[in-house]
Amino acid sequence: MPAGTLPPKSTTDQDTSAPVSITSHGLDMDYTIRAANVEDCQDIARMVMELAEYEKVTDHVKVTQKDLEQDGFSKNPFFHGIIAEVPEQHRTKDGHTKIGYALYFFSYSSWKGRAVYMEDLYVMPEFRGKGIGKALMSKVAQLGMAAGCTQFNFTVLDWNKSSLDFYLSQGCTNVTADMGYQYMSCNGEALERLAQP
Repeated sequence: MPAGTLPPKSTTDQDTSAPVSITSHGLDMDYTIRAANVEDCQDIARMVMELAEYEKVTDHVKVTQKDLEQDGFSKNPFFHGIIAEVPEQHRTKDGHTKIGYALYFFSYSSWKGRAVYMEDLYVMPEFRGKGIGKALMSKVAQLGMAAGCTQFNFTVLDWNKSSLDFYLSQGCTNVTADMGYQYMSCNGEALERLAQP
């Protein structure tokens, strides 16, 4: 359930030209957080699948690398992204230097106005515990505030206690527990039926 009011209403016309690139010193390595570009889509697609494996929902992933390229890097993108990258000397055993990402988009609350919605937050397992996930989340919050957003929304699985505890420690609220909102979705044939006049 989102950590704000209601589930997002996507808008795609906000300016996200705020600078993104930062270099940080984690507990034992340097890393950079920067704006994603179309060349990152192969790695984003890889990490989307890794996140889905962690969440035990790989059968739900339908988005391809090509979809990411079209939907995130067209004239009117449906999402924006940031990448966490480590220097070559810290690359994974498979040769990856792009080791984390966050995808986000802008939405609107009829109660509170502009909002940023974080769709995904992921750091590869061997790079967790170094502050990279917190840095990605903080950067999305900064970009949201730079765009005039007053809330930062996202969902988390109810069994993911470590993430729930972390988000609560950051001052986030559990809207499902506190206000009773349930996140709803309509897709596939149900969406086609709903769209009929």
